[in-house]
Amino acid sequence: MRRVTHLLCSTVFAALLLGSAPARAGDLPDFTHLVENASPTVVNISTTQKVKKHQMRLPQGKDAPELPDELGDLFRRFFGDRDGDGDGDAEAQSLGSGFIISSDGYLLTNHHVIKDADEIIVRLSDRRELNAKLVGSDPRSDIALIKIAAKDLPVVHMGDPAKLKVGEWVLAIGSPFGFDHSATAGIVSALGRSLPSENYVPFIQTDVAINPGNSGGPLFDLAGDVVGINSQIYSRTGGFMGLSFAIPIDVAMDVVNQIKAKGYVSRGWLGVLIQDVTHELAESFGMERPEGALVAKVLPNGPAGAAGIEVGDVITDFNGQHIATSTELPPLVGRMAVGSAAEIKVLRGGKQRTISLKVGELPNDEDKPSASSAGTTKDNKLGFTVADLTDDQRSNLSLKGEGGVLVKEVGEGPGRRAGLHQGDVILSLNRLPVASAANFRSLVKDLPAGKVVPLLIQRSGGALFLALKVPE
Repeated sequence: MRRVTHLLCSTVFAALLLGSAPARAGDLPDFTHLVENASPTVVNISTTQKVKKHQMRLPQGKDAPELPDELGDLFRRFFGDRDGDGDGDAEAQSLGSGFIISSDGYLLTNHHVIKDADEIIVRLSDRRELNAKLVGSDPRSDIALIKIAAKDLPVVHMGDPAKLKVGEWVLAIGSPFGFDHSATAGIVSALGRSLPSENYVPFIQTDVAINPGNSGGPLFDLAGDVVGINSQIYSRTGGFMGLSFAIPIDVAMDVVNQIKAKGYVSRGWLGVLIQDVTHELAESFGMERPEGALVAKVLPNGPAGAAGIEVGDVITDFNGQHIATSTELPPLVGRMAVGSAAEIKVLRGGKQRTISLKVGELPNDEDKPSASSAGTTKDNKLGFTVADLTDDQRSNLSLKGEGGVLVKEVGEGPGRRAGLHQGDVILSLNRLPVASAANFRSLVKDLPAGKVVPLLIQRSGGALFLALKVPE
């Protein structure tokens, strides 16, 4: 009897669950009209590039893998036969997608699709193939504008990425692996996503199936409007793994308008290196919660330095927009017109300040911090040793002024846990400048036990704050 009752309850519970399921087949979107109307605006792009045969050969001593005939032919096409002639030129080919933005032949695609191409061929939906010329491209945003000699072409309708919501349906059309006009659908996974190598694009993340050949193709919303350009995937295999990234169409059109107007793209620039505020750093700066962009370095001759922004300031607002994480700031600044006025709110010493400045132009040789190597031993309670810098070291490290000490060795302890590396240069400790090794040891003695303090370092030309936990 107990078993029957249990079975009956389970059946009723399952029925209730099934009855309350919100999704039915009829509730799913129908993309047929969207694909029918939008497909003529999408093109296949193929490029050719002349390269030396020796650049395409396998490394010495390496044999081609055993592959099926079709894949083997493709492998040999790109790498050549081991016993073949290694001299002369060969053609390397690539495939991508694009879409028509004006009836007189302007098209959008990715910069990486046409990069270094000797010939760009556009295949339209009516099977016509036309040579395209490169009007201009922008590697930082991965946008390229090309043009074909044609008239009365079908044109995409532009959408507004600002109206997108996470969970909304979107659809991509492109040429994955050369299969023209393939349509794949999914949802918006996240908005304003920043990628490590792309600081000036707030990407739209989706789970739409994007594969090689989709690059440069359009991302549509349910209204059939283009909201983005499919640009990158995150993959460990080279194929789709559920993480795709699209450039918002308003960012792309800003690039297009600048290329048409002046032939190149300029971006706003503050002249600072920034980093995220972690929970530990927030504690060390007396903040209630981590937010904003922490200024790790103020570059010389930049707008920020001239306006009075200092190392250790936390930028919390830019022109009325709150900065929750450091990745939100570069796209906002980058889209500002050079020379325009901006108002910045910073947190300094626990107090809010408002600073006004004129936005500069992002230089081509923007400094980027990089990593260094690790050490092994310690001789103080922080677990690392320091030494005064020689004149040659100071010159090689491009250090100005007399301050700073070199980290000689890093062993187990607070320094290693904070992320300190051998070869780092310590510029300040607990917001106080470090003048010498003796001065550093004096500052260490006065550190508050059990508290987290900010440690400012220079690493390979870049500045970085670390959160150092002082031992009890």
